[in-house]
Amino acid sequence: MTRLVVSLSGLTADPRSLDRAAALAAALDLRGVPLSHLFRPRLRRDAPDPGVVAWLGARRGAGDAILLHGFDHTPDPIGAWQASPVRLGRRAEFALLPRHEAGLRVIAARRAAHAVGLDSDLFAPPRWLASSGTIAALRDNAFALCADDTAVRALQRGTTTGSRVLGFRASGERRADRRAAESWRCRLLVAEAGRVARRGGLVRIGLRAKDLRRPERVAAALTAVDAVLAAGARPLTYAEGLHAGAA
Repeated sequence: MTRLVVSLSGLTADPRSLDRAAALAAALDLRGVPLSHLFRPRLRRDAPDPGVVAWLGARRGAGDAILLHGFDHTPDPIGAWQASPVRLGRRAEFALLPRHEAGLRVIAARRAAHAVGLDSDLFAPPRWLASSGTIAALRDNAFALCADDTAVRALQRGTTTGSRVLGFRASGERRADRRAAESWRCRLLVAEAGRVARRGGLVRIGLRAKDLRRPERVAAALTAVDAVLAAGARPLTYAEGLHAGAA
């Protein structure tokens, strides 16, 4: 059966960020589609904004889901143990971590989330990239689910559903090409979502708060949602059914 999950990450203390997120949530509510929110707990000295925390708590109470989105996204999280000169960037915090270090960060993330009332046993790594050590650490710490770039993993059941996250990727085109590239990305999202839905797969649409600054991206995401629903998809969160069933 076709299923649909829509996620949102990157909310900030900027009131406009919350306003845009609320508008998206309202549009999805009208369609009967819940949101899965990717929440970064962060360190005590850089605590999450109380307004964002309160809004996310209210949305979870209304049926949305919360996933821990890494820990603090610190620069160069690889550590001295990694001999490779490759640097994945600050948002790929869990991409290459070994089991022990990933476990320390996972424990810290969960404690920080619990402290603000947003604890969760669902995990989505920054940039959707999780090392095998991270997967093992999540399983060690009784997490139910890890959603990465190519799959949704029910960690305690040991089952995996292959499904790629669809969204608006970073671009490197020249300024003169940006409008055409933006139009292409919007069309591609709608086309890919429709293709997966027609095949009866799991459609995962991943949006970032900065995507919501662009009306054309919001319109494309909602068009993709409508197309997937028209194909008979069942809308879910990552918390609802995915880690208890076939996923």
